Amino acid sequence: MTAIILMLLAFPAVLFWSSGRAAAEQAGHFGRQLCMRAGVQWLDQSVHQIKLGIQRDDQGRLRWKRIYQYEYSHDGHDRYAASITLVGGRAVSWVEPVAKSPEPFT
Repeated sequence: MTAIILMLLAFPAVLFWSSGRAAAEQAGHFGRQLCMRAGVQWLDQSVHQIKLGIQRDDQGRLRWKRIYQYEYSHDGHDRYAASITLVGGRAVSWVEPVAKSPEPFT
């Protein structure tokens, strides 16, 4: 009986962990694309979940809302943060990396 109860408790935990890993991979892929588009360097090759909550999607279903942060650099000596918000498995908002402005002529 104890084994059955443990399996019933472990199954949702494994599903939650698995969906979190998939969302982090998706956010990382999206962050890399944003950095490439802005022409900046993606730092640490990773994203970090900074917030977790519940929100309704476009169809009104409750979904996990995860906010991920990543860092980028213009020249390797500076460090800036950007973020991506996923609801379910879909990116719904993001703060894009800011491309470095060209140096003024002197």
